[in-house]
Amino acid sequence: MPAKLSVNVNAIAMLRNRRDLPWPSVTGLGRIALAAGAHGLTVHPRPDQRHVRFSDLPEIRALIDDEFPGAEFNIEGYPTEEFLALVERHQPEQVTLVPDDPSQATSDHGWNFVAQAAFLGPIVARLKKGGLRVSLFSDPDPSGMAAARDLGADRIELYTGPYGACHDDPARAEGELSRLGEAADAAFAAGLDVNAGHDLVVDNLPPLVRRVPRLAEVSIGHGLTADALEYGMATTVGRFLKACGW
Repeated sequence: MPAKLSVNVNAIAMLRNRRDLPWPSVTGLGRIALAAGAHGLTVHPRPDQRHVRFSDLPEIRALIDDEFPGAEFNIEGYPTEEFLALVERHQPEQVTLVPDDPSQATSDHGWNFVAQAAFLGPIVARLKKGGLRVSLFSDPDPSGMAAARDLGADRIELYTGPYGACHDDPARAEGELSRLGEAADAAFAAGLDVNAGHDLVVDNLPPLVRRVPRLAEVSIGHGLTADALEYGMATTVGRFLKACGW
C-alpha cells in the first residue's frame, strides 16, 4: 500500500493568525483536504499557539469523527505536561513526539534515543497505556532504531529536511535519499513502522517512496500549503497523493 498522506494544517493556521479573523479556516481547508482523499490531518500545537491554537484541536477532532471517521488525527509536539494533557483530551490516532525547543521556528532534528531514553521511556509508556500510537521524530541514523524500539515506540518519523533542502542539487539529494533509506531499513529490521516528514514536495516524494516502499505515512504542511495557493487545496491533495503512488 502506498504511503498515506496526512496534511499538516499549521501553515494555514499561521496565515489565519495574522489577523483577528476566522479565515482561512483551518477546519474548512481540512475538510476540503480530507474530501479530496487525504488520509488524515496533522497539527503541531506550540506553547505560544503561534500556529495551531489549542481551540482548534476539538474542532479538528469533531471534523474527523463526524465527517471522516476513517481518517486519522496526528498531534505532534514536544512532550511537556501541557502537551500531554492536550493529547489525552483530544485522543488522536497518533502522537508524534519531537525534540523542539519552544522557540524553534520548525522541527529541525530528531531525538537521541539513547541519551534521552530516561526522559522518553515513561512518556511513551503513558501514551501507549492510553491506547495511542506513538511515533518518534528521528534523524536518518540507522544506529538509533533498536533504541527507539526499546522505548516502546510504534513508529519513527524520519526527518527529511536535509533531503528537501537539496531541491537544486540532485547529487546531494541522492546522498540524503540513501541515508533515509538506510535508516528506514534499520527501523523495519527493528520492528518499527516508518513515517516521514519535512520539506517534502511533489517532485521529491516519488524517489522517496521508491526507496522506502513500506513507508506508512508522510506528513506535509509547508510545501502542500504553498502548492494549494497555486492549484487549490483539492487539486493539490490529488497531486500529492499521486506523488505517493495512489
